Amino acid sequence: MRSKIYECNVMHARFFPKAHRFVYRLFMMSVDLDELAEIDNRHRLLSIDRGNLFSLRQRDFLPLTEPIHNPATSAQSNHYGYLEEDRPSLKDRVIRYLTVYDVAVDDSARVELVTLPRMFGYRFNPVSFYYIRDSAGNLIAAIVEVTNTFHEMKPFLLTKVMLGPDGFEHRVNKNFYVSPFSDVNIDFNFRLRPSSDRLAVQIDDYEGERRNLATSISGPARPLTDGALAWFVFKYQLLTLRVIFLIHWHALRLWMKRVTWFGKKERAAEQTELYRPHPSIRDVQDPATPLSKAHQS
Repeated sequence: MRSKIYECNVMHARFFPKAHRFVYRLFMMSVDLDELAEIDNRHRLLSIDRGNLFSLRQRDFLPLTEPIHNPATSAQSNHYGYLEEDRPSLKDRVIRYLTVYDVAVDDSARVELVTLPRMFGYRFNPVSFYYIRDSAGNLIAAIVEVTNTFHEMKPFLLTKVMLGPDGFEHRVNKNFYVSPFSDVNIDFNFRLRPSSDRLAVQIDDYEGERRNLATSISGPARPLTDGALAWFVFKYQLLTLRVIFLIHWHALRLWMKRVTWFGKKERAAEQTELYRPHPSIRDVQDPATPLSKAHQS
């Protein structure tokens, strides 16, 4: 099987307006979407689209059939052409998403999803990564799916190959509320180096030429086995709950350092192209919102 596990160090370093840094460990699953049925049949501790100690549910990801908040294109406005009763697989949704943005791809493509699993049914995924390769294994594109603590979700498309054949670098306006200590209209700079042996991701926040925040996720691959999953129950106890706890704990520390706080309702119209909007911005629409830089590449 191509699916595997990455054991990772996650580092967050804030440089402005106050220095703040922390590191923690977690594991992420790398799942080939063509292997979902095999994963479900082979593993006793991991299930697909049903409950288990660890689980992945396709509906948790890239919800193209749902309404999108502040859409920028007609394709987004009509749910990418899906009907309300449609139940496309996650791979089908990835292919449709890429096709709408003129990325040459077909059903023979391989889609690798790197994400946190549900643990005891609880889900929280700050970020998931999709790596799309053609049938020969060449990288075509990547999607970075960011989720905030309000459970809003926004995908970012990366198509500019700037690190050679095995990686991406792309800078895009965020237009998304990720942290109360980061404004919504600053830039994300993504650096992804997909590898079968190691995960290496860098996501930086930029305001103009100033880097405010750096985040890295890196670690080696290991086989996806029930033995590894059983060990991780103890090694990474309550993984997803721990991640959400750390986010709030370090938010409290930043607040105590008097770092500027941005309210969720501020510039609600600039929070664009996201799914599952929070009630604080749900009724605020800006029909004049220009096409996002995320889809101009």
